[in-house]
Amino acid sequence: MLRTPARRPGRRPGLTAGWFAGAVAAVVLAALAGLAFGPASLPPLAVAAELLNLLPGVDVDSGLNDRQVAIVTQLRLPRVVLALLVGGMLALAGGCYQGVFRNPLADPHLLGVAAGAGLAVTAVIALRSGTGVLTGLPVTVPLAAFVGAVGAVALTYLLGTGAAGPDRSTATLILAGVAVSAFLAAGQTYLLQRHVDTIREVYSWLLGRLATDGWHEVRLVLPYAVIAAVVVLAHRRELDVLSVGDEEAASLGLHPQRSRYLLLAAASLGTAAAVSVSGLIGFVGLIVPHLVRLVAGSSYRVILPLSMLLGGAFLTVTDVVARTVAAPAEIPIGVVTAFFGAPFFVLVLRTTRRTVTL
Repeated sequence: MLRTPARRPGRRPGLTAGWFAGAVAAVVLAALAGLAFGPASLPPLAVAAELLNLLPGVDVDSGLNDRQVAIVTQLRLPRVVLALLVGGMLALAGGCYQGVFRNPLADPHLLGVAAGAGLAVTAVIALRSGTGVLTGLPVTVPLAAFVGAVGAVALTYLLGTGAAGPDRSTATLILAGVAVSAFLAAGQTYLLQRHVDTIREVYSWLLGRLATDGWHEVRLVLPYAVIAAVVVLAHRRELDVLSVGDEEAASLGLHPQRSRYLLLAAASLGTAAAVSVSGLIGFVGLIVPHLVRLVAGSSYRVILPLSMLLGGAFLTVTDVVARTVAAPAEIPIGVVTAFFGAPFFVLVLRTTRRTVTL
């Protein structure tokens, strides 16, 4: 039976109803902002009333005309749901990686996810537009990104565990991820140079996007997101045990390597699913878990569920900024998150430079 490590002096309170209520309120407000604001802004209260009409047995006069109702229910609602799913997955995976690696700079791109997805997408676009090899086959960009991301993570595991043998460590996996990322990025650069006509489409995906065509992207990512979230949240208590070190964790009844790989696999599955429909959106998995840790304490029983909720809210608000700041043009959402994330990364690097080890 797994035992919980002794409570540390000065440790912040655990998960409370207040933190949950605040996070849920943030999700609701962010979703309402995502539905109400954009190139055509709508009254938030009218949008909320229109949402109530979607409930069975409810009939409320929202005051919106047919065109505005179509904007809310057919254009923005799928996009907001997708933003909540993608942001939640990226933040949850970021918090999980930081706990597994015991490294505050870890994020979902650490294990080669971005590089693998980028290479696969580049290959599909280049082959389809340059040679017509994939014409007529059900090979889509999201499917290619998913396969590439999962393949890259599997390669990282294989190299990281096989090279180190019985003395393998999280540092070995990190270094394997760096090597895999560099190799795959080089392959992507080579393909781009050979097919310059595909650069515009590839970069549109690399910069991140939440453009949706109905509910297709939501249906694509939802099953994998549910599986990843259930596995990670069900094992979040083990991250608190791993934080005390492998030897002490083993003495408390935990199998450190088995728990670590299970959590990595689940977090990578969620990340790959998110990347496959949204492209590469950086820094969400870095910013949100850190902010949660600052206000709600260091227990992963608190950090992970709150990160998932607030990650969805964060990406939804970021998408509103991307859609409105240069309207009617739309800024790639990855550019907006980078504006927030790059300074935050430097701040985290400066404050943790004495504790980060590889």
